[in-house]
Amino acid sequence: MALIGLVRVSTDKQNTQRQHDALDLICLKVFEEKTSGKLATDDRPDLLNVLGYIREGDLLTVQEVDRLGRNLLEGLIVLNDLFQQGIGVKVLEGIAAGEHTERPLILDIALALAEDRRRDIIRKTKNGLDAARARGRVGGRRPLSTTTNAPRSSTAASAANPSAPSPPE
Repeated sequence: MALIGLVRVSTDKQNTQRQHDALDLICLKVFEEKTSGKLATDDRPDLLNVLGYIREGDLLTVQEVDRLGRNLLEGLIVLNDLFQQGIGVKVLEGIAAGEHTERPLILDIALALAEDRRRDIIRKTKNGLDAARARGRVGGRRPLSTTTNAPRSSTAASAANPSAPSPPE
């Protein structure tokens, strides 16, 4: 029996180090995926690589169950496929923490909660963007200055912050 790890984040801009810190120490091999967990298995090539590598008796290891997917149906499909092939799942954290060789209710509940959290994040993001647009904002970083994007000089910076130390002469 080998522990095979799966690290997943939704975008290239997200950091995977926390998951690697948990999995690299205990897993024979760790696969990394930077794609949405709401996608179908066939649309997740890195997950397909994991499924092609892992063998009967192994445990697919994830930090939290939502790393398998944030879509209840797709997560259940992945779990059913694994269990039918004699592959278990090891979850390190969360309500479904533990080793599972069949599908207990707690995994279903954890996946349902993951989908609900994802839906909540989408709703809050949309509401925040709508509120910003109503105030005339379009998102993104504010410019450094309304007249120029050049960095402020050290004298301008010290004038703006009198408690800042003076630059050496």
